[in-house]
Amino acid sequence: MGKLGVILVAAGKGSRMGTAESKQYLQLGQKSILVHTLQLFQNIHEVNEIILVVGGNDVERCTGYVQSYALSKVTHVLAGGAERQDSVRRGLEALEQDTAWVLVHDGVRPFVKKEHVFDCLAKAKEQDAAVLAVPVKDTIKVVDSEKRIQSTPDRRSLWAIQTPQAFRLSLLQEAHQRALQEGFLGTDDAMLVERIGTTVHVVEGDYYNIKITTPEDLPWAEWILQNVRGEEQQ
Repeated sequence: MGKLGVILVAAGKGSRMGTAESKQYLQLGQKSILVHTLQLFQNIHEVNEIILVVGGNDVERCTGYVQSYALSKVTHVLAGGAERQDSVRRGLEALEQDTAWVLVHDGVRPFVKKEHVFDCLAKAKEQDAAVLAVPVKDTIKVVDSEKRIQSTPDRRSLWAIQTPQAFRLSLLQEAHQRALQEGFLGTDDAMLVERIGTTVHVVEGDYYNIKITTPEDLPWAEWILQNVRGEEQQ
């Protein structure tokens, strides 16, 4: 079936967190958020290789993490690009030649359930592209620049997209190459695949798979670690 590679993207500054330290390096329990995420994929037997993409100033620190925590599946620690899309592309270029499938995951999502990773990958192997997502809970409004409500989409059709996002590697490589050639910047990898005509399928995850982005997320993350995902991460 070909090898499975993971591109772990952790090159962002995380300005919304409001801390001097980038969010992926903040402590969660006894380890940084990023180490929790790395260990999760290190411990998935089916993962053959992890490419870690970080800020240029953090390559040395993260190389130290790889050694200190015996993260043997991390084969490259790379400096990311100006945009997340550039960072993912650099990760794609570093994957081993015989890799057939790829998971792209945010470094600040340390709580994705392994079962959901497998479900997402299985759907990608059926359909070439799949993403984890959850139905939105709130009513969503489309608002203009003057903060006036323009419309109310049917909530039943709205899903909040998470990671990992899983793809046939050759498909994601083509999508990134096309985007680069055409100067297109997308909000996630699924969007790049969608625009070249491939249907991306949604796989339902859970609401604990949070992206730790703002200060309000930190106590919630500590609670999840202690009460929900702690045993799974061991």
